[in-house]
Amino acid sequence: MKLTIGHMYPDLLNLYGDRGNIITLKRRCEWRGIDTEIKSITIDTNTDFTDIDILFLGGGSDREQKIVSDDLTLKRAKNLKSAIEDGLTLLSICGGYQLLGKYYLSSDGNKLPGIGALDIYTIAGNKRMIDNIIIDASIDGKTFKMVGFENHSGKTFLQNVKPLGRVIYGNGNNGEDGMEGTVYKNTFGTYLHGPVLPKNPEFTDMLIKKALDRKYGKNQLEPLDDSFEHLTQNAIIKRFAKK
Repeated sequence: MKLTIGHMYPDLLNLYGDRGNIITLKRRCEWRGIDTEIKSITIDTNTDFTDIDILFLGGGSDREQKIVSDDLTLKRAKNLKSAIEDGLTLLSICGGYQLLGKYYLSSDGNKLPGIGALDIYTIAGNKRMIDNIIIDASIDGKTFKMVGFENHSGKTFLQNVKPLGRVIYGNGNNGEDGMEGTVYKNTFGTYLHGPVLPKNPEFTDMLIKKALDRKYGKNQLEPLDDSFEHLTQNAIIKRFAKK
């Protein structure tokens, strides 16, 4: 078996160590004997996403987000939305998460359009939400804890989509409703940096399994020894969950 992992805009949306998410996906596949190919998708890359099994879209500064917004909305929106509807496994973080929604409304009233694949919108807040974060994630009837680090001033509000999880500690989507991230089909949006996948093996394996199931039919993943990952995760939970 082989999975092709697409890394969108690695030269522009590359803050907070999120490249580690690509490394983690690749390693956890390789440890199970699953071949992987990493494809960088830049502004100059042509793709209709039909050759991608897992797509990653990270975060960047306001300047980079404007460049990416233009490329996404003008060149890629139709094909990417079609791939999402067809069940493409997609992880989007922070700025990438916002750009999959309807728009980002800046503090000066400028509206940066997204592609509208997710029924969400984001508005600029008046304070930066920076902290560790712990959530109770709920995906496909399974509930498990996830940890990460958030650093955003944008406040994202969900409409007709489900959250990724409930905030135990931290701010989440907007610091108001106690929800974090979103789930739509096999597309996931979140504010969890860290990077998020090395600290959350259950979530990583869920992404891998969804991609394998879509490409090859239902599969069972061989279990891995995640004791080190759980030590890291539990240390964060123990330190912050009861604050």
